[in-house]
Amino acid sequence: MGNMEQDLTLGELADRQKALQKELEQARGAKIEQQLASNLGSRRRSRPWNDPGLAVPEEEEAWLTTYLDMMTLLLVLMIVMLSFAGKRAQTAAQGQGQGGATVVAQAGKDGAGLLPAGAGLFPDSGQGEGQGKGNHGLDLDGLGDNIDVVMNDQSVSFRINSEILFNSGGADLGLEGLTVLRQLAAVLQKSTHPIVIEGHTDSVPIRSYRYPSNWELSGARAGSVVRYMEANGIGSQRLSAVGYADTRPLGDNGTSQGRATNRRVEIIVQTPQAQPESPVP
Repeated sequence: MGNMEQDLTLGELADRQKALQKELEQARGAKIEQQLASNLGSRRRSRPWNDPGLAVPEEEEAWLTTYLDMMTLLLVLMIVMLSFAGKRAQTAAQGQGQGGATVVAQAGKDGAGLLPAGAGLFPDSGQGEGQGKGNHGLDLDGLGDNIDVVMNDQSVSFRINSEILFNSGGADLGLEGLTVLRQLAAVLQKSTHPIVIEGHTDSVPIRSYRYPSNWELSGARAGSVVRYMEANGIGSQRLSAVGYADTRPLGDNGTSQGRATNRRVEIIVQTPQAQPESPVP
């Protein structure tokens, strides 16, 4: 249906272009005939036909020139509109059937597309009560707006901005950060997969007695989250921590918004890659 409407729109634009061209030619011819008739009526019959007075005065053609220029501009506009309409139709056709392997969603905002069922992150809880709630019986909408969920082929990342978890230049968890991590820990307890916790900073240098550089700061922040997860039911054998400082930015460190994006902690659940089924002999 969308393609038929697009074809009708292109056809209407083409018809309008032809109509404008015809109108322009008719207007030009009618004006010239009108000027000639006016000049012939005001001149004596005895004057020779090659009298310059029969020519259309330039001042009388001023409005005609303006009118013709306007019609020409309209024709150019119609051509440009046809060109853009064709490009949009081609882009739309190419986009239908293209998809991405990576899904990025904001947890808790719309409740759709966070972790599709069958993603393989959590063990199946069966067909009993609660099935279909979130993913395999898990209500992931309860994570709130402060956690971004990023799904890749072999992992699921829970991304949290450092301003939510820590004070500026520190690695001690604040009250808001504890609340967010408590919600996430309840979800991760249902999983048995390894968890890597990454600390990231922006490119602004830090030189304090406790953290001589961003390497120490990012590592300390990752360690704080690991200790919290271990204290809240996540097995220590599943946990590991790493600090990347500013070496893996998501945004532009040249802007305040980009730096804020780069200051983050990522809790990455490593899901096993699906193995191909063996052929039946």
